[in-house]
Amino acid sequence: MERQLQHPLNERRIEPEGGALAPDPAAAHLSVGRNVIRMEADALNQLADSLGDAFGQAVEMILGCRQRVIVSGIGKSGHVARKTAATLAATGTPALFIHAAEATHGDVGMVSPGDVLIVFSNSGATVEVQPLCIYAKTIGCPVIGVSRNPNSLLMRTADLGLLLPKVEEACTSSLAPTTSSTMMLALGDALAVAALRSRGLSGAEIRALHPGGEIGVGLRSVEDIMHHGDRLPLVHGGTPMPDVLMTMTEKRLGIAGVINEQGELVGIITDGDLRRRARNVIFGTAADVMTDAPRTIPRTARVQEALELMNTHRITVLFVVDEQQPRIPLGAVQIYDIAVSPAPEPVPIVPR
Repeated sequence: MERQLQHPLNERRIEPEGGALAPDPAAAHLSVGRNVIRMEADALNQLADSLGDAFGQAVEMILGCRQRVIVSGIGKSGHVARKTAATLAATGTPALFIHAAEATHGDVGMVSPGDVLIVFSNSGATVEVQPLCIYAKTIGCPVIGVSRNPNSLLMRTADLGLLLPKVEEACTSSLAPTTSSTMMLALGDALAVAALRSRGLSGAEIRALHPGGEIGVGLRSVEDIMHHGDRLPLVHGGTPMPDVLMTMTEKRLGIAGVINEQGELVGIITDGDLRRRARNVIFGTAADVMTDAPRTIPRTARVQEALELMNTHRITVLFVVDEQQPRIPLGAVQIYDIAVSPAPEPVPIVPR
């Protein structure tokens, strides 16, 4: 049998002295976990209180960027930089991440004079980021440095410095980046959201940046996912109920909309209506079984609004109408469509 290797650190565990009974391990882990989160939460409060004019200037530099925001770092700061670049891009600021070490081997060519460079380094003395900073300044690309050391090489090189509070790391011996990297992550989010708010992106523009996932689904308009045309189950008030049942079965939405001679929606027939008015199902008409004044939603409404409306009124289907003709059914949206609807065509973002 092949021997399974195990990392030696995985077997290490501090034993109590003098043969004393060890405390409950789960309780000890819980205590450490809570302490770490409290330390990092306190550091975030200190960071928020420490922000000043330099933060506003950094946001203005981002907003004034003619091309892209380049974000860089090394180690844990590099991971934060990669996430910050992704957040900027997802909130309307074109951005990309450059690995500081790879930059010195040709990737520095991604930086152009119209860019803005943001460099994360807790110590500010990381040697790998210096060539990138020097190159950026040489070509006229402004540099924003993020560090806890105001006198560091990074902060002296940068055109603008964002200073992190000097706080203790959450790990034993205060060596591994924990609290400091959390502050950097929050600062990156703060820059991205401040720029987003200033740009005033619309829901359609944000949707274009998030065509998939829950965000993309919720920001689509109901018109994007509604059933329409031949798929819409519509009958007239005088339609015999056996024919109504056939229409409901064929269209597979579990409902039928009842319209008048002018094509206006006057009622709805659901599975609940069929049970409540069972005596009329065989010999009655649609008008005998329907519920008056069904709930509708404008075609320009967001899918999230449709979902909230259905959850509030405990219904599974809404008819979609036009604001100019609120009684003419254009389509129907079912609660099950919201989770599985395909992404629409991207909406181009107009530069502001």
